[in-house]
Amino acid sequence: MKTTNRCTKIIFTVGPATDNEKILHSLIKNGVDICRLNMAHGNSEWASITIQKIKKVCNNANRQIAIMMDIKGPEIRTGEIEGVWELKKDELFNLYTQRYEHEQDSKPFQTRGVMVNYPKLINDVQVGQVILINNGLIQLKILEKNSNYLHCKVIVPGLLKSKCHINLPGIKIDLPSLTEKDKEVLLIAIQENIEFIALSFVREAQDIVELRSFLVEHNCKPKIIAKIEDQSGLINLTEIIKQSDAIMIARGDLGIECPYEKIPILQRDIINSCLAYGKPVIVATHMLESMVSAPIPTRAEVSDISNAVLQTVDCIMLSAETSVGLYPLECIDVMKKISHEIESSLPLSHNEKIELYLPKNKMLRSAVVLAQELGNAGIVVFTRTGKSAQLISSLRAIQCPIFAFTDNISIYKQMRILWGINPFLLAFLEDHNATIDHALEKLLKDKSMKQGSYAIILTNTIIDQKSIDTIQLRHLI
Repeated sequence: MKTTNRCTKIIFTVGPATDNEKILHSLIKNGVDICRLNMAHGNSEWASITIQKIKKVCNNANRQIAIMMDIKGPEIRTGEIEGVWELKKDELFNLYTQRYEHEQDSKPFQTRGVMVNYPKLINDVQVGQVILINNGLIQLKILEKNSNYLHCKVIVPGLLKSKCHINLPGIKIDLPSLTEKDKEVLLIAIQENIEFIALSFVREAQDIVELRSFLVEHNCKPKIIAKIEDQSGLINLTEIIKQSDAIMIARGDLGIECPYEKIPILQRDIINSCLAYGKPVIVATHMLESMVSAPIPTRAEVSDISNAVLQTVDCIMLSAETSVGLYPLECIDVMKKISHEIESSLPLSHNEKIELYLPKNKMLRSAVVLAQELGNAGIVVFTRTGKSAQLISSLRAIQCPIFAFTDNISIYKQMRILWGINPFLLAFLEDHNATIDHALEKLLKDKSMKQGSYAIILTNTIIDQKSIDTIQLRHLI
C-alpha cells in the first residue's frame, strides 16, 4: 500500500536559531519528530525554560513531539584563554593538568600552554602519541611527560579558542560515564519527564547501566540512547546495543577517532547490528552542514541523506543546521523531500536480519508478509508499552503503513523515534472490539487509510479468561 507517511524520522537540535515560539511552532507543524537539547552548550536553567517552551508550543500546535536531552558525558576540553591563539607548525606547546602561574623567565613557562580539564591525562598517554584538538583541526605530538604538564609540538597548526574539545584516538581514558554536570541537568530531565536521554562517548555497556540506575533511583524511565563516537564504543558495540534503547552514530567525533574513509563502512555495520537486534538507530552530524549558511544543500549532502534512508535508519538528525543555522525550516523541508523520494523508490521487502524467537514475534512478521502480499493494506497495532510497535518497526516493512495506538502519552511520544510508525493516542475501552472500531474510524476520518483497503489488526482478546494474541483482517467498506 503506497503511503504518503514518511518512515524516516527527523530530529532537530534547538538553539539560538530555533528557541523562539514562532520558529518552534513552524518546525513542529512541519513534521519534526524529536527535539534535541545539546547540553554540551547549555545549562540547567536553559534546559528547564526550553523544555517548558517546547511543551507549550506542542499544545498550541496540537501536535506532540518527543524531547531528547543529550548529555555531554566524559569529554575532555581545553581551559579558558583570552581571544584566539594561532598555533604555528613546529611550535612547542604545553598542556597543563594543574593550575600554574606564568613566570616568563622560568622553564617551562617560556612555552605557551593551556589548562586541560582532565587531571589524569598524563597517566593515560605516552610520548610519541598524537592529541587532537578542536575536531582534529589542531594536532599535537607529545614530546615529553612531566608531573603536571605534557610538552608537545604542533604538527598540524590551527586556531585555538577556549574550551576546545580534545580527542585521544585509541586511548582509554579514566573518566566517569556521568559527570556532576550531567547529574545536575538530568534532574531537570527527570522533573520534566522527557522521553529520551542520549549519553555521549559511551565506551561500554556499564556506562548505560550506571545511567539507567541513576534514572531508576529517581523513579524515571526515559529511553536511553547510546552515542557511538570512539573506538571503545565500537569495540563493545554489541553489548552496548543490547543494553541501550537506541543507538546514535555520532559521526563527528567518530570521524576524528577513526580514519575518515572508514566512516561509511562503520555506519553500515552499526546500522546492520541495530537492525539485527531490533534497536532504533540514528545517523547524526554534518548531514546538511552547508545549510548552516546556505539555503540549499550540496549534492553530496543529498547523497548522504539518501544513503541513510536507503539503509532504513530510524532517524536522521540535524545539529548546527537548526541550532545556529540561517535556514532551519528549509533544512526540514530538504530532509522530508529526500526521505519521501527515496522511500517511494524502495522495493517491497522486510528486515530478515532480525532473529525472532517468540511465537508472538513471528506472528508480527506474518502480519507484515500478509500486508505486503495484499498490497492495499496497513497494519494496526495496539500497545501500552511500545514493545510491539518497536518490533514491527524493526521488521522494516517497505510500502506498508503501520499505525500504532496507545493510551499512554509518554509511550506515544517515544514511538516518534521508530521507523515507519505513525503513533496515535486513543483511550482503550474494556470492549476490545469497540477500541478497534474507534481506531479504524479515526484512520478513515483523517484519511490515513481509505475505504476499500484492508486493516491487519494486531491485538489480544480474552477467551475463557485468557489473553490470546490475534491477527484480524478487516476490509474497510
